[in-house]
Amino acid sequence: MLTEDSPLTKLVKKSDAEQLGRTKGLRTVGDLFEFVPRRYLQPGQTTDLSQLRPGEDVMVVAEVLKASSRAMRNRRGKMLTVVLGDERGNELDLTFFSAYGHEGKLRPGARGFFAGTVGAYGRRLQLTHPDYELFESDREVDAAVEHYQTHLIPVYSATGKIYSFRIRTMVQVALDSVERIREPVPDEVRGRRGLLGRTAAYELVHRPRVDEEPGRGLTRLKYDEAFVLQTILAQRRSATEAELATPRLPRPGGLLAAFDARLPFELTAGQREVGAVLTDELARDRPMNRLLQGEVGSGKTVVALRAMLAAIDAGGQAALLAPTEVLAAQHHRSITTMLGDLAEGGMLGGADIGTKVVLLTGSQSAPTRKRSLLDAASGEAGIVVGTHALIQKHVQFADLALVVVDEQHRFGVEQRDALREKGVRPPHVLVMTATPIPRTVAMTVFGDMETSTLSELPRGRSPITTHVVDADRPGWVERTWQRVAEEVASGHQAYVVCPRIGDSDAGQNDGPGAPLSSDSSDEEAGDWDVAEEEGPPRELTGVYTMLNQLRANPALAGVRIEVLHGRLDADTKEATMRAFGAGEIDVLVATTVIEVGVDVPNATVMVVVDADRFGISQLHQLRGRIGRGSAPGLCLLMTAGAGDRAAERLAEVAATTDGFELARADLLFRREGDVLGARQSGRSNSVRHLRLGRREDEQIIADAREDAFAIVAADPDLRGHPALAAAVAMRLDEEQAAYLERG
Repeated sequence: MLTEDSPLTKLVKKSDAEQLGRTKGLRTVGDLFEFVPRRYLQPGQTTDLSQLRPGEDVMVVAEVLKASSRAMRNRRGKMLTVVLGDERGNELDLTFFSAYGHEGKLRPGARGFFAGTVGAYGRRLQLTHPDYELFESDREVDAAVEHYQTHLIPVYSATGKIYSFRIRTMVQVALDSVERIREPVPDEVRGRRGLLGRTAAYELVHRPRVDEEPGRGLTRLKYDEAFVLQTILAQRRSATEAELATPRLPRPGGLLAAFDARLPFELTAGQREVGAVLTDELARDRPMNRLLQGEVGSGKTVVALRAMLAAIDAGGQAALLAPTEVLAAQHHRSITTMLGDLAEGGMLGGADIGTKVVLLTGSQSAPTRKRSLLDAASGEAGIVVGTHALIQKHVQFADLALVVVDEQHRFGVEQRDALREKGVRPPHVLVMTATPIPRTVAMTVFGDMETSTLSELPRGRSPITTHVVDADRPGWVERTWQRVAEEVASGHQAYVVCPRIGDSDAGQNDGPGAPLSSDSSDEEAGDWDVAEEEGPPRELTGVYTMLNQLRANPALAGVRIEVLHGRLDADTKEATMRAFGAGEIDVLVATTVIEVGVDVPNATVMVVVDADRFGISQLHQLRGRIGRGSAPGLCLLMTAGAGDRAAERLAEVAATTDGFELARADLLFRREGDVLGARQSGRSNSVRHLRLGRREDEQIIADAREDAFAIVAADPDLRGHPALAAAVAMRLDEEQAAYLERG
């Protein structure tokens, strides 16, 4: 007997099941039910060939009149051309650029359904590589025609040799074979929300009648998806709140008070408000679990540092986890600079109440690393800044009170928890992100955390103007580098960002269309997946090629130009950043390793090369590296041959500096899997139906969140909701990497 948990091999042949699993992530009958049609065709679109128009998505009932194949001129294989005819004598051509698999089926006399988008070749209409279903008898044709006169025709996303019609047949057989479909949503909730039963939802989605609205069924599936995810988040929050933490109250006259007294600027109202919230939560006996989001340059680091100082005042230590060595070094440098002699505790000239701030990364020399480890274990270091090296087993703390995670989307929950486990008691946790988060994502990804937002920029920040530069116009490119030279001549500095590293050999080219992962780590990769759908990869510019071009450019004669990327050794990266910060480098040619945390107020101009290869949020992050001082910033997005979608993305970035508005636009451009972490976890996707950029789905998520949190509050272990517990367990097993990776 088939159930939702039955493997697809119980329904289809093994090769088909393997292909569906490999390309669509479908491995069980339940997965197949969740694979919803991408559109529907009306029954009226299945008839008269004379009424077809180019650009229409159609489905026709027709007979094969003739078929012929021929070898192709410019590549291997044969092309198949088929002529269809209807009962009125009208004709329609079919074209297959690979005859394999079709040549033996589409013979004169064969009849069936044919679906696709109408095109034109010469004066004849045609369907190119259409989906089709052939019938063996008149009776089968009549039955199918009768069904399609009363039902909408679902069109599924095809995969390899498994076309939409075959997927439709699989789904129909499965719906007729599975006796009982689980119902994870309690009856009371379903009734109150006006939701269909799950069985009825599947029927409505996969075989709707002409007078029915499939969207009602999809709404139910969206709710289920949100409901299960929110239940997981509610359970995580419940488990965190059940833990006991050590209250951390800053002592009067301690480090925090001394730091505040020395601040050379006034905190914004938002910084003061969030600081008060953090102080209050640190003083509780339940671990703080808070997300702090803020625009690029909104002053999150100062807020986090004040919380760390409060923890140190209370006798504990703080750890700051950063995703890259460049960012970790930048944090270490900025914290020690802000603290001054307060960061030199126990050292000659250090303040009596001071502490020590140490850096711990994977590429440090053995003596330096050993010193940092001893300072952390002994408690002499109040603040330990580091990369993934912090979470290794041999790293110990005397009393870890506060964990600060910067750019949480670069880490998984497992990594965060590994650091939390180094505390004698569960430490308080503050997660920071400079990527503005729309409400739907905040509820779905960070829903187990309380959220604070810094939207006000500190005084002294300057406006940034952004323009798109067409790299196919030599005059525009020439003016771009002249503009960089003018900024340098006026005493300022510039970034030039490239999508890949390339070859350090000056005589070698970067190579056409090499994937970013071929020579760069995740910290440097642009949003390749975003651009990939817009056409074949083209030759991308690497930092070394750009370095040579700029040094040879007469407009930049005498300008000091260097490179920075993630594959350089730690000492070189640190020395380069220090030199740039000190004004000893005029133009820094870099990968996206500078995306977060790099703070050089004198940098006023940024040129992003091959900008169409980056997503909206990443461009906004990069742009945030300029305009951090008193002089206005200029961001130039250079692109050549960008497709329509890429051009639209770049126009969005150029039109506004509002990060929250751009974050919502980014969601509409990107697959949800990219946003929620599936990109780091194979093809698994944490959301199938929800579209987090759409306002209508925001209400579904909000309703599901309210219902799920109420259920978990009354029944944390879901003992009274076995179907929901099973759905949660299944989601965690199948998608823990993709979903909780970003949680």
